[in-house]
Amino acid sequence: MSNQYILVNPQIAPFVAHIQLNRPKELNALNLELMLEIKQALVELDADDSVRAIIISGNERVFAAGADIKQMAGRNAIDMLKIDQFTTWDSIRKTKKPLIAAVSGFALGGGCELVMICDMVIASDTAQFGQPEISIGVMPGAGGTQRLTRTVGKVKAMEMVLTGKFIGAQEALNYGLVNKVVPVEFYLTEAVQLAQTIAEKSPIAVQMAKESVLKAFEMPLQEALFFERKNFYMLFATEDQKEGMAAFVEKRKADFKGK
Repeated sequence: MSNQYILVNPQIAPFVAHIQLNRPKELNALNLELMLEIKQALVELDADDSVRAIIISGNERVFAAGADIKQMAGRNAIDMLKIDQFTTWDSIRKTKKPLIAAVSGFALGGGCELVMICDMVIASDTAQFGQPEISIGVMPGAGGTQRLTRTVGKVKAMEMVLTGKFIGAQEALNYGLVNKVVPVEFYLTEAVQLAQTIAEKSPIAVQMAKESVLKAFEMPLQEALFFERKNFYMLFATEDQKEGMAAFVEKRKADFKGK
């Protein structure tokens, strides 16, 4: 597929794919077309057995500075309802393989929301996160009020959403918004290393484990425990489970095939 606003490398490392946002002049503003390209790329990578983990990044200066305001400024409520841009976001959220955001520079508005859709986040020490929509008379609409609150807690989310203030990489780490902060020259390398570590595991087990962790945010505890238990039992029908346990007993490295 030919992309105008993203660059896709299906093998930045063994079993690891990389999607790079590529609107540098617009600070990677998330227009409708770019989001559709991300969605389509993720559908293809999700179906590719040679891919076990996916990295999404911008560039050293900016991850994404927000939504493309020029596309929205002249629209009314009915226009926005008909466009239904969040269907694309819902599709991205349903990606089965692990998503790792590699963030340097600004991740604001929709950029911060895209980061929060990802499963893990590596940040450079220059990264800044924020939901500044309030400053242009609106509010987050792609999960910013919900995922941010579940991650950093009510009072910090209220401060960020109602003031539009940014937080730096270290503060984001302290609040659990990112996994690790590294010097800017290493942020993508660190993300690749994390992705490779995950890609060495059973892809079926990784997928089911990801599903189970996400259910912790969507279900009451007893229902989520039942979901977890079901996935645990299901994995005993896989060849990877047999290989993994045999390798453990035999004190060797497992060779997972995704079967």
